[in-house]
Amino acid sequence: MKIEEIKELVDFILGKEIQEFELEIEGLRVKLVKPKAEVKIVERVSDEPVGIPPHPEASPEEEVSEENVHFITAPMIGTFYRAPDPSSPPFVKEGEHVNKGDVLCIIEAMKLMNEVESDVDGTIKEIFVENSQPVQFGEKLFSLIPD
Repeated sequence: MKIEEIKELVDFILGKEIQEFELEIEGLRVKLVKPKAEVKIVERVSDEPVGIPPHPEASPEEEVSEENVHFITAPMIGTFYRAPDPSSPPFVKEGEHVNKGDVLCIIEAMKLMNEVESDVDGTIKEIFVENSQPVQFGEKLFSLIPD
């Protein structure tokens, strides 16, 4: 796919009410996401989730070994939402305790809102995804320190 063709595709999508578009041709994947009248072009070489580097400001007292951390991953491809609607507070915050079965977020897929629940009791250590961002299947959403 030539750059001129990509530019034409972006211009076409901008003129439509399409919020998200993905195309894969000959190993090249082009994904257009238009949140709030903005188009982003994302090219992925691999379907593997991108690792999140550790926070450089973390002190040794705050560090928790990787084997004591439980990850909640995306069960599907969709759009990640931290709250049930824009005017509501988020389901959970970092440092908050959750119980097994508590709703942590919503993933919208094909206009359906799918609740993602905690599968363990624990404390939210980190939230990896920003609100209203697209997520891939298996991508890390939350890390928890289990009870």
